[in-house]
Amino acid sequence: MSVPTAMKAWRVVSHGEPEQVMELHSVPVPEPGPGEVLLRVRAVAVNFPDVLLARGEYQERPELPFVPGIELCGDVVALGPGVDEGERVRVGDRVVGSKIGVLAQYASVPVQAVHAAPSALDDAQAAALTIAYQTAWFGLHRRGGLQAGQTLLVHAAAGGVGTAACQLGRAAGARVVGVVGSAAKVAAARAAGADQVFLRDDDWVAELRKPGVDVVFDPVGGDSFERSTRCIAFEGRIVVVGFASGQTPKVRADLALVKNYGVLGLHWALYQKRRPDLVDAAHAELDKLAAAGAVRPVLSGVVGFDQAPAAVARLAGGATTGRLVVRVADDAVIGVDSTGGTGGAGGADAEVTA
Repeated sequence: MSVPTAMKAWRVVSHGEPEQVMELHSVPVPEPGPGEVLLRVRAVAVNFPDVLLARGEYQERPELPFVPGIELCGDVVALGPGVDEGERVRVGDRVVGSKIGVLAQYASVPVQAVHAAPSALDDAQAAALTIAYQTAWFGLHRRGGLQAGQTLLVHAAAGGVGTAACQLGRAAGARVVGVVGSAAKVAAARAAGADQVFLRDDDWVAELRKPGVDVVFDPVGGDSFERSTRCIAFEGRIVVVGFASGQTPKVRADLALVKNYGVLGLHWALYQKRRPDLVDAAHAELDKLAAAGAVRPVLSGVVGFDQAPAAVARLAGGATTGRLVVRVADDAVIGVDSTGGTGGAGGADAEVTA
């Protein structure tokens, strides 16, 4: 497959707000290093870490200037040293993957970080699969031990990660309860599988205290975490996914003792580094669920490559609904149903991170 020597890439040239610090440059196409594959990028999903990367507030701070973007759908066009054809991928495969630096026409990604794109998803949906659904899968199943018939409470249930958790909770046979930040986002949480939806300021603790919540999926932290401890069931599990509220809650060990509940952390990227076999297994399950129509990333917009900074800025503004995806390749396949099919139309809490 012919690969050009130069490409267009968005780069962060200084730290600040995305539209002010992202510039479109012509740069050399990267060479895949040992254990890497070169991908021709079809589509890139926008995530809140892109906002933090632009601001210089993410846990990883690439040297300026750098290419943002952390998840994509693309085609394998070259294999780096040590990557054998057919062992995991072949040239020409359509894949999904995750790595900082993919908001460009081409990107080199570790072969262990790519998986076959589910055939049931178009390029935009596939681009939005990896981070949100892997995070939700590990949070609910690996860490939370969710079982059929149990009650799952999802905070920021209309967000990209939240809608994934709602869909996977429903697929697992759980009763799903969502909490969202505004009335405009209630419909999105319901469409993603929530049986009951509360606004963040509602007295949902009183409603859920009896018989209690078995698993809490919390990417918000702050008051949401503290209130969850008041409605957690006997032997319940609170899975800490992030602190989108900007407030890191204090864990009361005395309450965990007297109420017999557990607080479990989830940093999905550690699984990619330490247990990639579990990531592979989770992807296989997600592929099956996508084929069955049980999961479908909820999209609210697909923008052109030239609109990438504006898309990141919209996410930073906190008023977006659904996942935003940047179409990079002109021939990227974008389905008519950009609302996510069974995932339903509508929203995402833009402040929620992966």
